[in-house]
Amino acid sequence: MKKFPRIVFIGSTPFSLFSLKELSIRKYNIVGIITNPDSIFNKNKRNTSVKKYALENHIPILQPKNLIDPFFLKNLKIWNADIQIIVSFRILPKEVWGNPKMGTLNLHASFLPQYRGAAPINWAIINGENKTGLTTFFVNNQVDYGKILLQKEIKIEKEETAGELENKLKKFSGSMIIKTLEGILQKKIKPKIQKYIISSPLKYAPKISPIDCRIFWKENSIEVIYNKIRGLSPYPTAWTFLFFNEKIFVRFKIFIVKKIREIHSFPIGFVILSSYEMKISVKEGFISIIEGQIEGKKKMDIKNLINGIKIRKNLFVR
Repeated sequence: MKKFPRIVFIGSTPFSLFSLKELSIRKYNIVGIITNPDSIFNKNKRNTSVKKYALENHIPILQPKNLIDPFFLKNLKIWNADIQIIVSFRILPKEVWGNPKMGTLNLHASFLPQYRGAAPINWAIINGENKTGLTTFFVNNQVDYGKILLQKEIKIEKEETAGELENKLKKFSGSMIIKTLEGILQKKIKPKIQKYIISSPLKYAPKISPIDCRIFWKENSIEVIYNKIRGLSPYPTAWTFLFFNEKIFVRFKIFIVKKIREIHSFPIGFVILSSYEMKISVKEGFISIIEGQIEGKKKMDIKNLINGIKIRKNLFVR
């Protein structure tokens, strides 16, 4: 086991786990892990994947609800970290990120300074970008504004969903953390201030709200709707209301679609059903549903979903 540096790892998602495992495989000295408290809502998923890994590998953990709680901060200082590494976690107060001698580095899933915020993977696809990236940087008192250490540009495929892009980024995340850490230790990386081109306006990635997930069929183009659906798939998921008539409707989540550019005379939001296809009319054609979930039922492929719909005529979405 390497004695230097003493590392505190901070993360709480499956995305975090890739970097944590890579550090462990390389025998880095992880003296402690900070992760989210156990969930009180789902008994089957109370422990985060990061916590499970910590327990299995006998690594000390802290799960603070309050990041400035004196008991938590006291125990954090006992770990005496040289450096902290964050991958997918909450905003840290200075009492935490300013604790280690060598600083706190963060891995962010965008090519900074673009898409600062909580949901960079989702917003990059929602906004129709064809590339994104990974950035490691030193944390300071502004969210995602710290000095950049390393960056890697990643292509976004035309039909890629947020889930697929996240899986792609995961594969590079561990090596990015290792390269950054080794570059710091060997003094081969010179941190640089974040810069952006004035002609390219900054885009942000705030936390996604339920209203951000609703599809507005009449207001938006086929491209905007298509990008929103794949940018929110599989989570938190684009949704709409599916109406069987003016009084009876259900919430309808949409996970996977294809777009069909075609001239038609149907009203916007009209649902066309056959035994094997469900198409929704939009301005420039149709959105064809491949995978969806009607409220109260499981997520299904389109054939099974159609089989569960009893009313077949005059359906529409809004």
